[in-house]
Amino acid sequence: MSLDPAVLDPIAERCRDAGSILFITGAGISAESGLPTYRGVGGLYDRGETDEGLPIEDLLSGAMLQADPAACWKYIHQIESACRGAGPNRAHEIVAAFEKEVPRTWVLTQNVDGFHLRAGSTRVIEIHGNIGRLACTECSYRTRVESYAGLGAVPSCPRCGSVVRPEVVLFGEMLPQAAIAILERELAHGFDVVFSIGTTSSFPYIRAPVVLGKRMGALTVEINPGETDVSGFVHHRLRARAGEALSALWSRLHP
Repeated sequence: MSLDPAVLDPIAERCRDAGSILFITGAGISAESGLPTYRGVGGLYDRGETDEGLPIEDLLSGAMLQADPAACWKYIHQIESACRGAGPNRAHEIVAAFEKEVPRTWVLTQNVDGFHLRAGSTRVIEIHGNIGRLACTECSYRTRVESYAGLGAVPSCPRCGSVVRPEVVLFGEMLPQAAIAILERELAHGFDVVFSIGTTSSFPYIRAPVVLGKRMGALTVEINPGETDVSGFVHHRLRARAGEALSALWSRLHP
């Protein structure tokens, strides 16, 4: 019902005239690529029980990585395996296409899969990091990988032999300050349109840009089949999957 032209047309009209758009994305936008809509690191994990009998929040934490790297890496490998072989879908492609038409388009994503960058978006704030980037826990070694298939159970640094980790935010860790600084800078400039796509908006730093955007005059739009923490706040709700809603919107902008 939310894809009725009466709902889509005012959104399309505002996007057509916009000079800036912010897309906030969560696990739901990658679900159509075959990734599960898990909670956890970057929105990619949710199992009822673990083999160790510990909460996944404990196993996928910065503290566990230090205390028992093998236990932590076991579940990091599972997350990467869920991403392996998948890629951007139509929703990611449309978000990237907006960047070519709207002068100031940014993506704030909770996802660690890197699909926005692979789809062609260049102004991406990966607030939870990117599972394709690895870093030594002791020295300055950094690298990018396409897959973890060739990595050991606990990868080690080729320079110093210390444990290597993915550059993602584990439980109990701080958000990357560089990403926060970019987000704060862009939010201060304001946006004409703010989309919240495929996220429950449960984290304050994901919910706040929607609230701030509306207060500063942005048109706020949610794309999500279910109820979220911003559903009662946004101007328009599109109760549909990301690909369906964005394709319908794009077709009105490019009849």
